[in-house]
Amino acid sequence: MRRSVAVAVLGLAVFAAAGSAQEASTGPYKVLRAVKAGGEGGFDYVYADPAGQRLYIPRSGPDGRITVFDLPSLTSAGEIAGVNAHGVAVDLASHHAFASSKPVAEWDTRTLKMIKTIDVEGGPDGILLDPFNHRVWVFSHRAPNATVIDAATGTVVDTVDLGGAPEQAVTDGAGHLYVDLENKDKIAVVDARTLRVTADYDLAGKGGGPGGLAFDVKHHVLFAACHNPATMVILDSDNGHVLATLPIGEGTDGATFNPVTDEAFSSNRDGTLTVIKESSPTSFSVEQNLKTMSWAKTLTFDVKSGTIYLIAADITITPPPAGQAARGRGGRGRFEMAPGSFTILEVGR
Repeated sequence: MRRSVAVAVLGLAVFAAAGSAQEASTGPYKVLRAVKAGGEGGFDYVYADPAGQRLYIPRSGPDGRITVFDLPSLTSAGEIAGVNAHGVAVDLASHHAFASSKPVAEWDTRTLKMIKTIDVEGGPDGILLDPFNHRVWVFSHRAPNATVIDAATGTVVDTVDLGGAPEQAVTDGAGHLYVDLENKDKIAVVDARTLRVTADYDLAGKGGGPGGLAFDVKHHVLFAACHNPATMVILDSDNGHVLATLPIGEGTDGATFNPVTDEAFSSNRDGTLTVIKESSPTSFSVEQNLKTMSWAKTLTFDVKSGTIYLIAADITITPPPAGQAARGRGGRGRFEMAPGSFTILEVGR
């Protein structure tokens, strides 16, 4: 997605989470705060940097920019102007951050000053920093599926054919990446050393169009959040064996895992956050479906505080006049965001 401006998001208002859209269902999690950050522009992924204690949110459109908030206060920390991006990744070693824009934007996380832009092919969408060799993976639904960038130098190392359209990726930090391929209903296994796909795990008809991927690295368990049907397909990361399949909310576009509590999360467009409890590496159950906010379909996890952040806005879809073909996302019509409605949700126990 895309947008721009300078240093402050004006009119930041914090209000208590209340009303039916944010009432907690039975379970340990609740919406702690809803920060109406406002601002024009679309949005896609959100990224928490636990070391720098900052939250990065790309805003798309004519005024494309990366908005930056302090954690945990959620007050404005500045902006990186002139960047139309979908996501952000941070390398802790070099203090360099990258946006999945075209060209890819690179900046210093300490000063928020732009370092340079990096020309890439394809259509940058998802993004991941692999700490194994400090490389940034920029994902595209069209070829090349992945562009690999050295985080220290900002140079392109190589491109990788993943065999399908990637959505979200995870890493074990030891040389292996796992990437969900939305159009193939598969998880690609990638060797971070050779930059080659070594296997692909079929979801075996248990879930289609995976839009989110979470990883329990310690117990070698992958959680693929799928659209059709709306399920969490849980797999053994060593061999792709399906361990369980559980229902989640509709319209997932992100998943994450808390290694302290052994819980996986799926953020869903229908205004729910599905919490999956891992009782053992072979036993799983739906712990909670927390009511959040419609269109809160992407999320990020702050490992320092154990807090989850989601982003959403009040969005309406205007169907086309009778007899006209629908345009816009997925052919569903025109999407419109209510002015000033962009919101950051903070979820915790």
